Amino acid sequence: MYAIVEIAGQQFKVAKDQKVFVHRLAEDEGAKVSFDNVLLVDNGGDITVGAPAIDGASIEAKVVKHLKGDKVIVFKKKRRKGYKVKNGHRQALTEIVIESIIGSGAKKSASKANAEKAEKPAKKAPAKKATKKGDDLKKIEGIGPKIAELFNNTGIMTYADLAATSVDKLKDILTEAGPNYANKVPDTWPQQAQLAADGKWDELNELQEKLDGGIEK
Repeated sequence: MYAIVEIAGQQFKVAKDQKVFVHRLAEDEGAKVSFDNVLLVDNGGDITVGAPAIDGASIEAKVVKHLKGDKVIVFKKKRRKGYKVKNGHRQALTEIVIESIIGSGAKKSASKANAEKAEKPAKKAPAKKATKKGDDLKKIEGIGPKIAELFNNTGIMTYADLAATSVDKLKDILTEAGPNYANKVPDTWPQQAQLAADGKWDELNELQEKLDGGIEK
């Protein structure tokens, strides 16, 4: 007997007594966990497919331990820019062992039922779209599409917004966004943004010629 189940955003094919490594779970080591988003169950050739999940089916498991995965190296380089960044990442994982597969008749826990009820009204309220017209922050040397999007999500939409934001605040935003952004050096970004906001494009070009990836040479 095996099942296809979604755990922490990933789908796994599991069987009884199988050990599975999933994204880090909040439960403590030794705790019992139940997963009710079961997509398929095969019981000796009798296959049940959910739409998308099987009503009443669940996977019972036990948390064995928390650990980190193998290190992954991410290296970025821009030609003729002198830009090289090397980062390492180890994914936080949880090892679980499958104790039983319940094909039908399982009851959802009260906490999960309450969580689902709480999620329903949240889905009905769409996120408000920003109506403020923004500038192309990618014209600031050192800012790429992902950083521009990150700043937009924090309310920095225009050159004037960026110019009015302190370097320390920009560093905090980048650090909170993760290791891929924490090593960026935004020291000249407000200065560049102020020139762009004032329409001093010639002066901005002269300044950027003295920069390497947004950093003073």
